[in-house]
Amino acid sequence: MSTGAIVAIVIAVILVAAIVALIIIGKKAQKRQEEQQVQLDAMKQTLTMLIIDKKRMKLNESGLPQSVIEQTPKLLRRSKLPILKVRVGNRVMSLICDEKIYDQVPVKKEVKASVSGIYVTEVKGLHGKVQAPEQKKGFFKNLIAKAQEKAGAKMVK
Repeated sequence: MSTGAIVAIVIAVILVAAIVALIIIGKKAQKRQEEQQVQLDAMKQTLTMLIIDKKRMKLNESGLPQSVIEQTPKLLRRSKLPILKVRVGNRVMSLICDEKIYDQVPVKKEVKASVSGIYVTEVKGLHGKVQAPEQKKGFFKNLIAKAQEKAGAKMVK
């Protein structure tokens, strides 16, 4: 056998081993995530709250209780999380928002939210619907829109 064929076989074996390892790790992570989702659903409460502010902040700067900060892994302490500053009743508190719904959360409005501990999982409008944010256009769509506007053509969606 030539050295090229041996190198190709070795690379193929390493790639197959890496793919198998990623599949196993992915299944374990998915199982762990499903267990955590069951726990979140079990602890879920519906609260009426006024959203004062929303920001992406580092955990240390977020205003969350010190016990929460101590329990998080050190790598996650430096990453930015979506934080909501809300008023529930007469208490002002900071809560962590789910990444999926962060863009839908209205600021300076009263909403009904599903909260599990300090984690906001769902938001519904109390007075009317929660407005979905406008999607930003991509670079090429902006160029096409400007060109059509200059030419006097109608906008194409």
